Amino acid sequence: MPQLLKKRLFIPAVVLPLVAAGVVVGTQIAASAAANPGPGFPAHFAAPYAEMWNNPSTLMTAANATGNKFYTLAFIISQGTCNASIDGDTAITDAGWNNAINSLRAAGGDVIASFGGASGSELTSCSTVASMQAQYKRVIDQFNLTRIDLDIEGGTLDNTAANDRRNTALANLQAQYAASGKTLAVNYTLPVNPTGLLSNSLNLLNNAKSHNLNVNVVNIMTMDYGPAMDMGQAAIQAANALHSQLGQIWNTKSSAQLWAMEGNTPMIGVNDTSAEVFNTQDASELESFAASNGIQMLAFWSLGRDNSGSSGTSQSQYQFTNTFRAITGGGGPTTPPTTPPAGSTTPIHGIAGKCVDVAGASSANGTAVQLFTCNGTGAQNWTHSGNTFQALGKCLDVAAAGTANGSLVQIYDCNGTAAQAWTTGANNRLVNTGSGKCLDASNNSSADGTRLQIWTCAGSANQSWTLG
Repeated sequence: MPQLLKKRLFIPAVVLPLVAAGVVVGTQIAASAAANPGPGFPAHFAAPYAEMWNNPSTLMTAANATGNKFYTLAFIISQGTCNASIDGDTAITDAGWNNAINSLRAAGGDVIASFGGASGSELTSCSTVASMQAQYKRVIDQFNLTRIDLDIEGGTLDNTAANDRRNTALANLQAQYAASGKTLAVNYTLPVNPTGLLSNSLNLLNNAKSHNLNVNVVNIMTMDYGPAMDMGQAAIQAANALHSQLGQIWNTKSSAQLWAMEGNTPMIGVNDTSAEVFNTQDASELESFAASNGIQMLAFWSLGRDNSGSSGTSQSQYQFTNTFRAITGGGGPTTPPTTPPAGSTTPIHGIAGKCVDVAGASSANGTAVQLFTCNGTGAQNWTHSGNTFQALGKCLDVAAAGTANGSLVQIYDCNGTAAQAWTTGANNRLVNTGSGKCLDASNNSSADGTRLQIWTCAGSANQSWTLG
């Protein structure tokens, strides 16, 4: 099991004691009225976790600097009193945070409130369904939420009685809000290995289904696995494993619907195990993969770490936020409107109108794939079959199943591997599912003979391909 996510990076300088059972006193300024309603969320979006022990102004500072409009507020906890509060010491009526939410919503953004985390006590101290339900409702109504996140990990994840109470309470609230014309989307954020969710997480989700709780997103914490590994590829591997696991629980959903149930949350930079580093290239790979497959939400831990001094990796200020926000918008994985019917044969046009071409019209394994002036020959006619593209009887293939930037593209005997699997994505991209990277004309060149390769998706002209 991975070392778990939400750790306090620091605590507020002053925390006043609890003075009476069920009453939370802290550093908050005067209480405010309930936050204004928000505009809601697009079909796909980035919502980094914003630490609520930081100043509320951090929300609009990030939004103004990046244009990212959606954030996950971390955390709402009870600290053992069955009294939901901000970070365990600040009332949910705190004017600073309510005003920050209003400002973000006025700018077209919205928030998800996250309950739990690794360090704080979630509402497991609420010993009845009714008391737990009342605390969730207090927060939902105060912040005028349409989405909440349950970050369940550690001992809380193994508390099956509390999990059952929670799922019952949330299903009740969904029904109540639906009756009044309001939507309540419920996200579960859970620890994961590259091979998928562990049994306690699967038990929690099966229990949610048994209570008819509509789970909107299963958000996996793709971090803190232990040994050194390629963290971008590990996140992609975990997403693929989750897709299969969700299909076993929600077995009437289509593949696209299952992808739309996914969220993915790495810890940016150096993880709690210093050998594990999720860098900016990993972020680009994960965003490309998520966009290509229709994953609903990307997040990361955490907004306060999105700078080189805190993340421990080379980056510009808010670089991870800017990378992940590219997923925002849309109603599903974007497919170019000119995509031909499966099984049809067509040229693939790229930069400057040049065609994807098999060098020398050779059908030998390992023959280079390049750009060339369109000439209508068989070397430029590609059959789109499933997730493969075939010419001269061979498949479009990443040499040696490479995943690094600059890995060359060739033709090779069709073998069903991920190195030969391609999906159509936003901005007319062709994305190799094995790497999460885009088909790319090297050096941004349109000259005849330009080799094709895979490269981190950037939406540039040398990665734009029109089928037909």
